[in-house]
Amino acid sequence: MKVAIIGAGMSGLACAAVLAEHGLEPHLFDKSRGVGGRMATRRIETTLGTATFDHGAQFLVAHDAAFQDELRRWRLAGAAAPWPAAGGDAWVGVPATNSIPKHMADGFAISFETHVHSLARRPSGWFLQSVGRIAGPYDAVVIALPAEQAAALLGMHCLSMARVAVETPSTPCWTLMCAFAEPLPGPSILQDRGIIAWAARNNSKAGRDGPDAWTVHATADWSSQHLEEDKQAVAATLLDHFTRIIGTRCPDPLVHTAHRWRFALASTSGRGALWDAALALGACGDWLVAPTIEGAWLSGRQLAREIIEGHDLGRVGTAQRRTG
Repeated sequence: MKVAIIGAGMSGLACAAVLAEHGLEPHLFDKSRGVGGRMATRRIETTLGTATFDHGAQFLVAHDAAFQDELRRWRLAGAAAPWPAAGGDAWVGVPATNSIPKHMADGFAISFETHVHSLARRPSGWFLQSVGRIAGPYDAVVIALPAEQAAALLGMHCLSMARVAVETPSTPCWTLMCAFAEPLPGPSILQDRGIIAWAARNNSKAGRDGPDAWTVHATADWSSQHLEEDKQAVAATLLDHFTRIIGTRCPDPLVHTAHRWRFALASTSGRGALWDAALALGACGDWLVAPTIEGAWLSGRQLAREIIEGHDLGRVGTAQRRTG
């Protein structure tokens, strides 16, 4: 059974892992150049070397027992480590946040820089349409994207699933990345300082080196109000607020830039995953469980189990018809 998974973030990778464990063939598609989605890392060259920024998800926490076991496996593989600055239960990827999804993706078939914009269901199976390419056929399709993006693809084929996605909107986030020649004074994490919801020194995480690099997240309200503003103007505004928080001793940055996350923090439907066995179409993501890395992982695995259960039942039914 061949399954197309649109989105190579945490939920898509978690789904693929379970499918592969049970003998199914996942093929992932992602519009980016690498895996991870919002578990993203940006590297920028400066006069003092490469500055590294975990500019999406900042850390992960494990509450579910199965996810705790998975986290221990990532640690043994050297892909994860604790981050004491954020609390005793905070973990990060090593040497970058995207190290965890890279570790998970090893061995999978993944088509990068492929923006799937439509799906077609034909008698031979599912086909995925991207610019200049049609991929297929596939026996099933998994949409592992933020709710807003999932809704557009689901709406072509299943209005009930699309409605769940539409009713589970995300909030945006403007993110500033800035690096300095010398470590800034004060703590490595700042929270709830005016329009700045979060600021963290990337170098305080395990395995990081290079110039003193900071990731600064604006609040959801401010980000929404300035969503379509030029990123250079946003970077300048956030840098001004950040340096005023640090104080007059804050030097000019070696580099600074901004990134807009349109779908940064998900709300949640509490549905776990969506699956229509008749269509062989489903969706997974943090917006179906909880707005966390753990939530995305749990959703992807739940959907995979539903697909496998239906596949196994189908094989049993076929065997019974043959022997009957």
